[in-house]
Amino acid sequence: MKKELFTAIRMMIATTVLLGLIYPLAVTGIAQLIFPKQANGSLIVSSSGQVTGSSLLAQPFGSPQYFHPRPSAAGANGYDPTSSSGSYLGPTNKQLIDRVNSTTASLHAENSSAPVPIDLVTTSGSGLDPEISPAAAEFQVPRVARERRMSEDSVRELVRRHTLARQWGFLGEPGVNVLELNLDLDRVSPAR
Repeated sequence: MKKELFTAIRMMIATTVLLGLIYPLAVTGIAQLIFPKQANGSLIVSSSGQVTGSSLLAQPFGSPQYFHPRPSAAGANGYDPTSSSGSYLGPTNKQLIDRVNSTTASLHAENSSAPVPIDLVTTSGSGLDPEISPAAAEFQVPRVARERRMSEDSVRELVRRHTLARQWGFLGEPGVNVLELNLDLDRVSPAR
């Protein structure tokens, strides 16, 4: 019995050191070496050296001068990276239906000539999806151009430059990173 106890303790120490120290340090070191930007959170740093955000996480943009991300159910007020989750409301839930109808009505008031893209009224699974569809960006172009006093064509060009293709040409759908687009928009035409 004593022999088995000492064997179990040595095995616990060995696996703790191997799987709790050596393996995580090796994986972190390899990630820092091969993918340093991604390993450090894909942070976006301004020209002054200040961290503006992460290209992997959505942020709220309430001003009409900016493109808006998908609605968020993460946290009490949305966009809380420490509380990433969806709303867990089903398609027949009255609260979800009322929220979608209300958001759709306010978006129709903003742009009545185009159908409202689904990703502007529904939350993502994480509540922090940093990208919107090209259709959602196109829907917002008239408002952003009007608020910034820019031509719609110049705003569309910015959207086109920030439209990401499918990963490896076949995975997922094209998307537009809202934070990167808004930062570029501020560089081209500063917010008033």
